[in-house]
Amino acid sequence: MRRFDPTPLYRATIGFDRMADMLDRVLATDVQAPSYPPYNIERTDENAYRISIAVAGFSADDLTVEVKENALLVTGRSTEDDSDREYLHRGIATRAFERRFHLADHVRVTNARHADGMLHIDLARELPEALKPRQIEISRDTTKLVDSATQADRTAA
Repeated sequence: MRRFDPTPLYRATIGFDRMADMLDRVLATDVQAPSYPPYNIERTDENAYRISIAVAGFSADDLTVEVKENALLVTGRSTEDDSDREYLHRGIATRAFERRFHLADHVRVTNARHADGMLHIDLARELPEALKPRQIEISRDTTKLVDSATQADRTAA
């Protein structure tokens, strides 16, 4: 089992303790993470992402997408009753699932749509105005220079 030591990060950074804790949690989790249902995560733009989850056999009513405390939780519960069917082979799994994704600060879900057996969840990173780069104007305090020059003239006279 691998262990991440965040101590060097703490010496040189401020406010990244949540990220170090998250890295530690990810590295400490079991390597055999659940693989059902399969999914893709793609970057669609500089600040936009899409999670696509294969949900064959689930209707839109069987799926829930919930965001809570920087975590995206996708759950699927099949409501179809298969008791009257007799399968000779059943290869399409419709078992219940729960898939959790940790979201960075300022990432929000913008859209979720179900089409052709896929659930697509669009996300966008939206930085607040306070966090965007801004130019700080440097003021020139000329009164101090004038006062010291005036005082130098007085002492010379």
